[in-house]
Amino acid sequence: MPKKVLVGRVTGDKQDKTRRVEIARRIRHPLYGKYYSRRMVCHVHDENNESGLGDRVEIIESRPRSKTKRWELVRIVEKSTEVDVAALKAAREQAAHLQEQEDS
Repeated sequence: MPKKVLVGRVTGDKQDKTRRVEIARRIRHPLYGKYYSRRMVCHVHDENNESGLGDRVEIIESRPRSKTKRWELVRIVEKSTEVDVAALKAAREQAAHLQEQEDS
């Protein structure tokens, strides 16, 4: 039986070599016909920590690596263009602090 290959978005990258990927899908209600959203959350093994928060990634089914991790990263389909405002602000404050130290 072939392994499943899915495309989803990285929603968690805080763990080392592990990513949390959500696969969103829309389902039609069998009786009323209304469409509603469902999601599947997968924990993915990312050996080189290549992917980041917000990236679209392709994943493939694999042997169980831990209690929750059963998927592997195949490739990054699209890098995220979102900007981390908190990280930018912290870097700017640190640069200003270093500048003050050099001046005195």
